[in-house]
Amino acid sequence: MEHFVVSARKYRPQTFKDVVGQQAITNTLLNAIEHDHLAQALLFTGPRGVGKTTCARILAKKINQEATENPQEDFAFNIFELDAASNNSVDDIRNLIDQVRIPPQVGKYKVYIIDEVHMLSQSAFNAFLKTLEEPPKHAIFILATTEKHKIIPTILSRCQIFDFKRITVKDAKEYLAYIAEQEGIDAEDDALHIIAQKADGAMRDALSIYDRVVSFSGKNLTRQAVTENLNVLDYDTYLSATDLILENEIPQLLVMYNEILTHGFDGHHFIAGLASHFRDLLVCKDPKTVNLLEVGENTKVKYFEQAQKASTLFLLKGIELANECDLQYKNSRNQRLLVELCLMQLASVTFDGEKKKDERFIIPPSHFTQAPPPPPALKLSSEEKSVITNNEYSEGDAAPSGESQIPSPEVGKSSCLPEKETPKEVEEKPVQEEEPQPAPTPSVAIKTPKKRVSGLSLKSIQKKKELEAQQRKAEKERAVEKDEDFTEAQMQEAWKEFVEMQHEKGEKILASIMETDTPTLDGKKIILELPNDTMKQELERAQYHLLGHIKDKLQNTHISLEIKVNEQVAKKYAFTPMEKYEKLREKNALIDKLRTTFDLDI
Repeated sequence: MEHFVVSARKYRPQTFKDVVGQQAITNTLLNAIEHDHLAQALLFTGPRGVGKTTCARILAKKINQEATENPQEDFAFNIFELDAASNNSVDDIRNLIDQVRIPPQVGKYKVYIIDEVHMLSQSAFNAFLKTLEEPPKHAIFILATTEKHKIIPTILSRCQIFDFKRITVKDAKEYLAYIAEQEGIDAEDDALHIIAQKADGAMRDALSIYDRVVSFSGKNLTRQAVTENLNVLDYDTYLSATDLILENEIPQLLVMYNEILTHGFDGHHFIAGLASHFRDLLVCKDPKTVNLLEVGENTKVKYFEQAQKASTLFLLKGIELANECDLQYKNSRNQRLLVELCLMQLASVTFDGEKKKDERFIIPPSHFTQAPPPPPALKLSSEEKSVITNNEYSEGDAAPSGESQIPSPEVGKSSCLPEKETPKEVEEKPVQEEEPQPAPTPSVAIKTPKKRVSGLSLKSIQKKKELEAQQRKAEKERAVEKDEDFTEAQMQEAWKEFVEMQHEKGEKILASIMETDTPTLDGKKIILELPNDTMKQELERAQYHLLGHIKDKLQNTHISLEIKVNEQVAKKYAFTPMEKYEKLREKNALIDKLRTTFDLDI
């Protein structure tokens, strides 16, 4: 059995040209070697698997090849690698310093590569400072670390720092395609893209994932094999979910989410991926940002097609809802319900109940069809008309049992009223007496409108309030006008009764406002002065009930209320202790003598 070498070792770059995604750093190092401008202490820092140690080895080999004619010479005796994770004591650094003093036997430089240098102890760092600042001419130190912030500033100031960046998805995918071609493996573009995206910027991780997937699928590397082996949600899942959201298919969307959970995927991972999917669709909207879409060429076509269906407002709202669910996921006790609620909200963003098709409702709207054509006109007596007028019911409220259910003018088009008359106009007209007609026989059936809306809907509640307001206005206009004489004292007595009623109901604020000033009478107009606009607005909200009580009490329907704002009113009821004393002294001068006799304080 042939020994297997992992791709990360087998295809480790041997020259700077082979290094993936670090062209800026490799070009800088090549120019420094060519112009003999290389620092004696270098610090390579960056994420894992991006080529720090590889570049250090290539550099160590490259600087000695300039003095030899053999390009295959690796100068292994001139390169010393030290793992600082296991050799982090002061003694290890002292042994290193002792070796530095010996010049190389072959080549020009001795190169010391210290990997994971941030693991050195504080004492080891201090022991290394002097040698790092003034090393021998033949020595070059290359330090590599993933956590630059853990290195003491005195070390950083003595090094030339190179920051390695993450490998882009595009570069990683191209290098994986090159390796697949070398190995004779037929790999789909989308499959390699998923591997590169899963690696999260680390080329070594991408190669490790690649080896694992190849062991699973063999010579044919497909997108389906990659998604199954890596247990990731592919693009088709999010494309299908977005189609259901745009079509407002809530039941199918919940079933799809249940299948995702059944396959072992995490709800948090799904909702976070859905937010990223909305972001990718938004990126497709503008040609300037289309380069930010990191997907394969075949998948990019699907993204463009779906981006045309989704509006920008929907995508922005979708990102907001999905991101909010992502933030609340860990703190939620019922995480599945949280995600399901988010999906239902997403599917309702573009929902328009009036334009929906019947099959998208759990209960089709065919059950709530409009009223049938109006029945033949019936001659009703004035008493029956008054019953109909007084028993109007809003949408969603059934007529009282035992009475003929006649659709109100607001609910259906079928009505006993003329076609172009509004209910308001009808109520304002005086009721004309008609000759009494015999009541209709039980065989005459008056059809009720089939169109019904839930009585708890906002529309039905608003319509009911409007009908009640119209009915109150009609009753007010039909009421017999009264014009009994009354005095100011009688008016104030009725005012006090209303105040007491508010105290009993618990309306303490309203009662306090009404007690702020004593109302006066100017003809049939009640005048009240309040200290500020806030109290005026509060009393104006209740003036309908207040005037109704006073009118009934005084038997006069021509009474009106005028509220004035006068800031001096507050002075009448907010006396200071000194002002109270002055008032008492004006009424009785002996109060001053009483205070001085008993030495009382104010």
